Formats: sequence, C-alpha cells, structure tokens
Amino acid sequence: MMKKNYFGSAWLMTAVFCAFLTTLASCSNGETYADMKEKEKDAIESFLENNSLCGHINVIDEATFAAQGYTTNLDRNEFVVFDADGIYLQIVRPGQGKTMVEMAQEDKKGEVTKPIVCKFFEYDIKNASQTNSNIYTNSVPDEMLCTYNLRARSYTASFTSGYMSSKYGSVVPKGWLKPLDYVKMTKVDGVEAKVRIIVPHTSGTANASSYVLPFYYEITYQLPPNR
Repeated sequence: MMKKNYFGSAWLMTAVFCAFLTTLASCSNGETYADMKEKEKDAIESFLENNSLCGHINVIDEATFAAQGYTTNLDRNEFVVFDADGIYLQIVRPGQGKTMVEMAQEDKKGEVTKPIVCKFFEYDIKNASQTNSNIYTNSVPDEMLCTYNLRARSYTASFTSGYMSSKYGSVVPKGWLKPLDYVKMTKVDGVEAKVRIIVPHTSGTANASSYVLPFYYEITYQLPPNR
C-alpha cells in the first residue's frame, strides 16, 4: 500500500509540475491563440474602416455578389466576404478569355493545368507594413503552376519561381487561389485579371498561419504572354 501511495504522489507531483511549466510557457509567450485571433479580427475590421491603400471598404455578402453577376462595384469600393473562410475579395478587372473552371468544363477529364504569372503587392495588416512585392521591379513576375479539378471542385498549385517562392516556399496560399473561380485568363498585357484581397491567417502563407497575421494583396493573374 505504501508503494502505491508513493507512486501516486509522484505522479501527482509530476502532473502539477508539468501544468506549472505549461502555464509558465503560456505566460512567457504573452498571448494565447485566442488572443491572437481576436487581434487579427480587430486589425481586419480597422482596415476595412480606414486604410491608406484602397480607402474605406464597403462589404457585401455572397448573395449580393451573385446577384451582381459575381462582380464588385468599384465606385462603391465593394469587397465580398466569403463566410466559409473570411476572405474579402474585390475584382478590379475580370480579365478576358475563360476562367479555370470553364476550361476544366471543356476538358474530357474535367481538369486543367496552367502556368499563371502574377504581379503582386503584399501588406501586413496587423503590423501596417509592406512585406513583399514584385510590382515595382523589372523582375520576371512570380509564376505558379495551377491545376483545377472539376469533380473535386478544388485547386492545387505551387510557386515555380519568383519572390513568393523565395520568401515562403512553393506552397501557394489558399487566399491566392480564391479569385480564380471569378477571373478570366488571358495572355494579353493590360487586360489581365486584377484583384484586391484580404486574407486571414487560416488561408495565408505558412508565416501568416504561424504568427496569426492577416494580409492584404493586390494581384494580377495572366497566362504567360510568350508561351
């Protein structure tokens, strides 16, 4: 009986010590995940109300977006918010040609794979700072190889070159793929699709996910002009 009590006491002391270490670690980190998500929410709401990049944003729901033919009114600076992932999207220019979905519908296998070149501007909403861009350089635009599967209704993509792959790796964040349902692909310069988008950490890069950071992007999507 004494032996059982000894091990029971030892186990209890170990559990208490582990709990203490967990609490200590939590305190040293300063914020819980819930705290960080709340700050992200506040940062996005503040950005919607007032920002120096695109001005006050008027949010519309998905039903209004659909009723408007999947367009956002630029004069009213509209962004549609998607309930499933909290992404905000403004279609600045819809592009020309066909969407990835339409191209997949015309394929016998119901799947299409295309290289897509992108010019982009990335802004950290929470810390109010530009973090990445290829808009102001003469470098080759970032490129991703993107596949849309009609049956699965999903995209898979990887960066093959450019600033995004250099900084974050090959994985394309879900937020970058969201607009592809609504914009058209063309090789013609000047009429390529352009969007503005607010991406919560859950649909962002690995860095955004790790630090619970929301990002604002301006992105153009275009098929490679010379291929």
